[in-house]
Amino acid sequence: MGKRSKTGVLKRLREVKKAEKAAHKREEMRERKESGVPEPTTGTGSTLATAEDLAGYGFPVDEEEEEESSED
Repeated sequence: MGKRSKTGVLKRLREVKKAEKAAHKREEMRERKESGVPEPTTGTGSTLATAEDLAGYGFPVDEEEEEESSED
C-alpha cells in the first residue's frame, strides 16, 4: 500500500467537513419545516423608505412632497 501525501489527506478532510456541514444544514432545514417555524426573511429591498426614514438619514425632505404623497 502506498503512502498518501499530506496534501491529499488534507483535501479529503476538507471535503468530509464540507459534506458534514451541508448534511447538518439540510437536517436543520428539515426540522424547521416540520416544526412550522417560518424562515427568517432577509432584506430584499421590497420596502420603500418613508419621508421620516429619509429625514433620519439626513436627506432633505420637502413638505410639498409629503403632502402630495399623502393625498394619493
